[in-house]
Formats: sequence, C-alpha cells, structure tokens
Amino acid sequence: MRIGSQCVILLFSLICFKVNAQQQTDLLIIGGGASGTMAGIQAARMGTNTLIIEETDWLGGMLTSAGVAAIDGNHRMPSGLWGEFRAQLYNYYGGPEKVFTGWVSNTLFEPHVGNNILKQMAAKEKNLKISYQTRFQSIRKENGRWQVTVLKGKKSAVIEAKLLIDATELGDVMAAAGVKYDIGMDASGETGETQAPAQSNDIIQDLTYVVVLKDYGKGADKTIRRPEGYNEAEFKHSCDVSDPASFDSPDNNCNKMMQYGRLPNNKYMINWPKSGNDYYLNIIEKTPAEREEALKAAKLHSLRFVYYLQTALGYRNLGIADDEFPTADKLPMIPYHRESRRLKGEALLTVNHVAKPYEQPQPLYRTGIAVGDYTIDHHHEKNPSAPKIDFVKIRVPSYNIPLGSLLPKEVDGLIVAEKSIGVTNIVNGATRLQPVVLGIGQAAGAIAAVALKQNIQPRQVSIRDVQQALLDSKAYIMPFIDVKAESPYFAAIQRTGATGILKGTGIPYQWANQTWFYPDNIPSRYDVLDGLRAYYEPLRTFWGASGEPLTLQFLLELFEKCGKKVTLQQIQNDWKKLSLPDTPAADITLNRATTAVLIDHYLEPFRRSVNFAGQLQ
Repeated sequence: MRIGSQCVILLFSLICFKVNAQQQTDLLIIGGGASGTMAGIQAARMGTNTLIIEETDWLGGMLTSAGVAAIDGNHRMPSGLWGEFRAQLYNYYGGPEKVFTGWVSNTLFEPHVGNNILKQMAAKEKNLKISYQTRFQSIRKENGRWQVTVLKGKKSAVIEAKLLIDATELGDVMAAAGVKYDIGMDASGETGETQAPAQSNDIIQDLTYVVVLKDYGKGADKTIRRPEGYNEAEFKHSCDVSDPASFDSPDNNCNKMMQYGRLPNNKYMINWPKSGNDYYLNIIEKTPAEREEALKAAKLHSLRFVYYLQTALGYRNLGIADDEFPTADKLPMIPYHRESRRLKGEALLTVNHVAKPYEQPQPLYRTGIAVGDYTIDHHHEKNPSAPKIDFVKIRVPSYNIPLGSLLPKEVDGLIVAEKSIGVTNIVNGATRLQPVVLGIGQAAGAIAAVALKQNIQPRQVSIRDVQQALLDSKAYIMPFIDVKAESPYFAAIQRTGATGILKGTGIPYQWANQTWFYPDNIPSRYDVLDGLRAYYEPLRTFWGASGEPLTLQFLLELFEKCGKKVTLQQIQNDWKKLSLPDTPAADITLNRATTAVLIDHYLEPFRRSVNFAGQLQ
C-alpha cells in the first residue's frame, strides 16, 4: 500500500501538522529530505519540540522523492538511524539478500517503500510534527527568534522558532539568512588540496532526473513517445561498463548496465552516469520558478535515455513504473542534486583531513559526528568546461565529518545539514552520499537538542556532549568498521578513538574505504604512552616505554603518572562490570579493545573538551 497526500494516514497513525497563521516551535527543520527527517527524529527523541516542513508529500528527499533508492556506502557502518532504516528495509523485504538486487549497492529498495518506512519511524515520535506541501518563503530574526514565512497551498503563514536546521536540497535557508558560502570548485591555493584546479570556478556536479522503470512482462510494449530532440548517438556508449576503482578496461555489456540499479519487484533505477541520464545544470542561485523551468530540460533528457533503452537496446517491456511516484508523469518529485551551496563554517573538511586525519595541524577527527566510506565520486561528463580531474584516483580511507562543518561562523540559531555543510568541492564527492547525509541529519538534530536543552547557541555546545548523545543512539563518531555498535566496547572504543590516544588504520579500498581499529591487536607500551602524552603533562617528559607489548602493570604505572592511582584490586573488582574477558593479573598483556576500555573508564580523557579545530581546551 502506498501513502497518498492525506493529512491523516491511518495506516501509520501519522498526524500531519496544520500550519495556521502563526505557530511556534522550539526547532524548525526546513526540508523533510534525507537529513531533515533524521534530524527531526533524533531531536524529538531527545525531548525537543520539533516541526519539519516539507514541500512534497513524502519524506526522504534523494532517498525517495528523487528516486535514488540505492544506498551508496556505509554497508559495514550502519550508524544510528541509518542502521534503523536499513533494518526496517530488511524486515519489509525479508532479509539482506532481498535488497541486494543491483550491483551498485548492497541495499536497494522501491522509493515508495522507503517513504513509508520513514513515515513510520517519524510517526513514533510524539515530539515530532510534519507539515507537508509546505514551502519555505523567507526568514527574519525578531527578539532572538526566527520568523519563518511559509506557503501551504495558497495560504501564507509564519512559524516562530528558537532554532532552525537548513535541510533543503540546495542550502536555500542559509542563503536567506545571510550565511557565507561557496559554490563550485575551490582553488588549490585556498584549500591546500593539490588535486584542486589552480583557479576556482562555479562548476558543480551533473544532476540526474532519475526514472524508475518496471518490467511489465514478456511481450509488453511500454515504449514512450519519441521525446523531442532525441538523438540515438548521444547514448551509444552507455553500455561501456567498467569499474574505475579497480581500473578495469571497459566492456560492452548492456545487461550489466541495466542491472546496476535493479530494485526489488522487477524495477530498475535509471541513474546512469556514462552517456546516460546525467545532465549539467547549475540552478543553485535561481528562483523556484526558474529552477522548475530549467529542470524540464533534465527531465526531457532522461526520457530520451529511456526511449533509447526501449528502442535501440530493445527493453520495450520496461516502462515507467506506474506505482511509485504520485506525479502526473510518474517521474520523481525532485531531481537528484549532487551538489549545493557549501557553508563557510566553523570547520572546513578538506581532502587532506580525509586522507591523513592524524597528521593535520587541525585534528578535526576528534570532533566527528558522522562517518562515511564511499570514495570521492564526481560526475562531470556532461560539462566539457569542467577541469579534467581523475577524482577516483584520489585515494582516501573512510572518514568522519567534523561538527564545526554544520555551524555558520556568524549567524546564530542555525544549523546546516544535507549536502550544504562546510566541505571542499572535492570532499563533497564523498559526503553527498545518502548514508553520510543521514548521519549529518542525525547529528544536526542532536546539536539542536543539546543547545535547546542548555539554552545556548549551537556554536556554544560541548562537542563531547553531542558526540555522547550520538553514541547513546548507536551512531558512529569514528569510522571503525571492525567494532560494531552491538559490541559492549563500542562506546569506549569510539570515545578513545575520538581522543586520538589509540588511532585507527586507514586503507583506501575500492568503493568502500576502510579504517580499522584492530581491537584484538596488542599495542606496544610506547604507542600507548605516546597517545596519552597530549592529554597528560607528566608524560611529556617520560621516556620509559619500549616497544614491548603492553601489560596491565605498565598501564597502571602510566595511570599513576597521569595522576590517577588505580590498584590491581580495583581493576579486578571492575573487570566483569566492564565486560572484559579472561582474568586480570599484573603481567597479562592487553589488547587494544581492553586498553581502550580501561583508559576510557579510569582516565576519562573524552571529558577533555575540544574546540572546532579538534584542539584540546
């Protein structure tokens, strides 16, 4: 069963919020897309009175309304609400193998199913209200509170809120609030990224008007009318399928191309970059009316590609799905925007931070609030003016997003989410992916909830408080793939990793980059001492550690030098409470997991505050 546009949906007991002439809320989230929905759920769970306004009848944005129903990345890091959403997909379809239907992703689903699940999740939150078919118009500040003018149908209304989250697809709210931002490619001299062009420009990634096709059965002919301007030659290389991550040579394989985005129930997501339906448009600074007019060209281009698939390649039995989108043409409500405005925030995540997080003057990894593992993936085929950069060869490990990249420098009361956070153009090629944006949204909701609870501005929140709230929700703040949220050591390892006392090992790996904590490995005495030095002054002049394996006795000696006297008897009393294995004795060697748990429990270095640059306070 699909959800329509009724305000009361009995199936999920989800009651829409009716926007009247003047309404008030603590937190207003503008945009019910991937990040906005997760921000709303997280904030509501933390007790915040929250309202989401969404211009369509759906939740999920690029996941659902744009039809990009194939999750790119984070398969081994099902962080927080992303993990909950995936679990619901598994439950609906009957397990992980039932959603592994196409080769682009481990998790593919029908867009309307994703929308239904997100609405179910939202309906469970008593502190969350949603107003559909409500379009943001303008904002202003009055007595320290936001006055947001919206349009619902033909009626205008004003919503008053203490805090705003910009979860729009293109960063429209932060622009209206006077926040500084960038659009397009950065100059290498500005960011320190050697891969960036010498001069900045306003070129963004291609967008895509996705189409979902359905197999209507053998013998069916669902060929659409020949679209205006159709040219078969434009798509003749679409079957050149290769895997750039492994540097294979292209092979002409139309069937493999079609299986790329195969969805459950014999449907196909048509979101194909190679001579397919990507299309170059930069409509970021245009008005809504101008955007709508410009997007007609992108939609027409996608219909041309569908016609090519049906005629030149013979897939006449595949027609535009009639049971997905509640639109007259049965196409998605919105296009897939790969790039938007990018905030000039309290932190800027560059490719240098991603590639070598532990070697930067700004240890932004200490401030992480969301994680990602997808490679840096840019789409520029349709714009011949785009500088020729081999983005796939920019090899990076998995990474985390710094909290400061969600906060404007000069405007209070606003948190930025979706794809508009403070990252460089290059890094946006990785942070734009769905599970990362879901995590960004969850973090935005946590920041808002902490700020409102403490009656402070978002930039005044303790980074550690926000990170702990996310850990309490089983969200990852460090991108360690080998310690799952179900582990009794998960939170301790995440916290210790975020201090940098015990570091991860990053590995660039195909389309799912990695960072390993190696919990079972034995650290050396020197490695642990060296990690603790930044936090404890007495250790900075202590050099009595060798490369021998760490023992419990030596760790207790380090504790004492840090000013924390812990006895072997205390350790023995606490051992089982900490869910640690074996029996503690002075001479036992400690693996990295046990070391992290003991450091976290007795020294509590995570309590040491850090600023937006990751520097210790």
